[in-house]
Amino acid sequence: MELFKTFGLFVATALAEIVGCYLPYLWLKQGKSAWLLLPAALSLALFAWLLSLHPTASGRVYAAYGGVYIGMAILWLWLVDKVTPTPTDWIGLGLCLLGMVVIMWGSKPGAGG
Repeated sequence: MELFKTFGLFVATALAEIVGCYLPYLWLKQGKSAWLLLPAALSLALFAWLLSLHPTASGRVYAAYGGVYIGMAILWLWLVDKVTPTPTDWIGLGLCLLGMVVIMWGSKPGAGG
């Protein structure tokens, strides 16, 4: 159960980070309202707060978060930007998630980490 809670926290953290970066992109690159900077700042504040809720602030946790972030970014590309991910996008994501598992597995006592 703890694994699902942590994964859900990773997803929420990644979404807050992506939204916090996407809104200024809309303002800077697509000429949208500067008012988007307000929810962007709130989203990045939420991101920082959510990051503080992770079980530990160790590099391994951030590495695992990175894998989830990449997955969320590929989903964002597909669902928000309406760009179909390429096979290499999916392969890259799979490699990142595999790396995440290796890092986290290696941190378990008796697993060589």
